Amino acid sequence: MRVVIIDDDVLVSMSLKTILEAEEEITVTCLGSSGEEAVQLYEKEKPDVLLMDIRMGGMTGLEAAEQILAGDPKARILFLTTFSDDEYVVNALRMGGRGYILKQDYEGIVPAIKAVYRGQTVVCGDIAGKITSLMSHNFAPFDYRMYGINEKEQEIIEQVALGLSNKEIAAKLFLSEGTVRNYVSVILEKLDLRDRTQLAVFYYRKEKENDI
Repeated sequence: MRVVIIDDDVLVSMSLKTILEAEEEITVTCLGSSGEEAVQLYEKEKPDVLLMDIRMGGMTGLEAAEQILAGDPKARILFLTTFSDDEYVVNALRMGGRGYILKQDYEGIVPAIKAVYRGQTVVCGDIAGKITSLMSHNFAPFDYRMYGINEKEQEIIEQVALGLSNKEIAAKLFLSEGTVRNYVSVILEKLDLRDRTQLAVFYYRKEKENDI
């Protein structure tokens, strides 16, 4: 079984490679560190399973997967992340991903890879019990106008929630880093929040409330 690993943390990638190659039937053909590399390496290597992080600077794992699946709907993509968030789960599986597991679940990584290779869909234990309910929901955008948030500010909020830094957001939205910093400060003031972590939590909570 040929596997490609994509993670922007080199130490994580090397650790995963070591874990996987302890299994005789698994060969890690190459490592990548971005969504852009994921697209390129998938096309070049055509792996049996693509093990990919979701949160990465630039093109995210979800964005890369969407592009890969558009070209090859049968691609076996297993998402790996440190975050157990409902919206990530829904987006990952709805777009055709074969699984979603947490990085800290080291013992479950190899069984998950093998299950995806066999054509199964896998999710980590704490998500499995609510997957049916999650997949039946529609995560509609929350209306921020009641908080005085304009479209550009909402775009900034979404990027912060994805874990991007001011520098990464600036590059993605073609703004200066200082402008992004100012936007974030204004947004925090409008929402009466203390920091970026609270802003990300606010974003996901409001998305879910709007879905209920």
